Amino acid sequence: MVTRAMATPVDNHSKHLQRLTRLASTPGALADVFDGALQSLRSIVSYDLAALYELEGNTLYVRAAAGSLVTDEIRRHSLSLDKFPTIRKALETRRPIPLNEAHHNSEEGDPYAGMLDLPSGHACMVVPLFAGDRSLGIITLDGSVCGAYDEAAIELAAVYGQIVSIAMAYAQQAEQLEGLRSQLEQHNKLLREEISGPASAFDRLVVGSSPAMIEAVRLVQQVGQSDAPVLLRGETGTGKELFAQAIHELSPRAKRPFIKLNCAAIPENLVESELFGHVKGAFSGAHRTRAGRFATANGGTLLLDEIGDMPMAVQAKLLRVLQEGELQPLGSDVTVKVDVRVIVASHVDLEEAVKAGTFREDLYYRIAVFPIGVPPLRERTGDIRELSRAILDEFNRRTGRGPWSLDVGAEHALQAYAWPGNVRQLVNVLERATIIVAGGSIGPEHLGLDPSDSAPATRSADNYIDSVIDILPWRDAERRHLMAALQATGGKIYGNDGAAQLLNLKPTTLQSKLKKHGIDRSMV
Repeated sequence: MVTRAMATPVDNHSKHLQRLTRLASTPGALADVFDGALQSLRSIVSYDLAALYELEGNTLYVRAAAGSLVTDEIRRHSLSLDKFPTIRKALETRRPIPLNEAHHNSEEGDPYAGMLDLPSGHACMVVPLFAGDRSLGIITLDGSVCGAYDEAAIELAAVYGQIVSIAMAYAQQAEQLEGLRSQLEQHNKLLREEISGPASAFDRLVVGSSPAMIEAVRLVQQVGQSDAPVLLRGETGTGKELFAQAIHELSPRAKRPFIKLNCAAIPENLVESELFGHVKGAFSGAHRTRAGRFATANGGTLLLDEIGDMPMAVQAKLLRVLQEGELQPLGSDVTVKVDVRVIVASHVDLEEAVKAGTFREDLYYRIAVFPIGVPPLRERTGDIRELSRAILDEFNRRTGRGPWSLDVGAEHALQAYAWPGNVRQLVNVLERATIIVAGGSIGPEHLGLDPSDSAPATRSADNYIDSVIDILPWRDAERRHLMAALQATGGKIYGNDGAAQLLNLKPTTLQSKLKKHGIDRSMV
């Protein structure tokens, strides 16, 4: 039988291996490692085609190819382990296998059938790549002449395959560490920005003294120390993100990551990847493995804003993570354990979404353990003056321009406005005014408010308390009414002097409503 020759000075082998080692220790050089591996392999085993495949799941993908027989089709080639049991055997036994013998003795066929016009019985071999108990891929070697690789070539290929595997694993690790380093730098940057701010999220939350805001802040303080999921309900721009950050700051997880994801801002086909991560090759454009928001928030808190826009298919997977504390990255069959406190926010009525069939009922009850209504700005007009001053002080601190103050006319205009965009709109209006006015007093003419959007006649502080139940959204008004009944009865539900009798409700109905609103008798 004709055998393939391999005769290259040992010194030349050493030079190639030294180059490969240098490449492997360079972050981001994984592609160069692949190319360098095949070029170095030629120094000990001759070939007309060498292809390095990387294993992802159950499929091998070509990452590099060399030799006179290389084509674009081969560079795009992939192999399923289900169709090539001999290749699977090589990965399991960790030993190179001459494929020509396997082809003669089975119906398996050639990995390049229909792509290369090679004679029957041509020299070919598969070399497994592995690190520890993890299979990394393979290298295939093919010659255009008949014959077989001899035992010496097979033994050398086995040793070389181990060296390439180590270099490959090292390069992958270096690439992952570089990605984690970049993430850490970005996280530290955000932390520095937060630390340099004038106050914590909770301190910024308590600006103002309106009854609606005082009640919401009280609930934040109550739930902060727990690990329960929180549902923040409120109109767009009311500051739900600030509420979530304040809850995180008050929790035992305060020193761990606080991660945010706006479900409405992510394309529907990418939401799952953003949440749970993906492995390299999981979909078109997934050029590297990427951790999702859950993995990044591990040990900390994850805010899912506008959760009502989450696709139904992803809702089912989110429910599993919340119930079992484990997930599977997209394209992977590996289960990852995570420990994350989830806070969700929505400006839409999720109960109505459940009725409409656009939101899972079981997920709703899992996330709505402790609902908090974030009041719109029009319900806390008494806070606008103090809130505006705090915003102007922040602009002054952040930009170095100013300082600014509001004249009486500007304060009246701000308090009379309806604020459909809530606090976010107030910030934008004041920022525009600070651009117009370099410093000093800001008047109503600098605000750019449309008088037609002014709110109806404002209530005085004296009658605000008496009418607050009437003007709150129904769910918030019901919750406040239930709390008032419990306070009036000292937390008692049953009996002649209990809250159920006071409200003319069955005790079971009252308990159901209390659970729906996340109210516990210990709150009163």
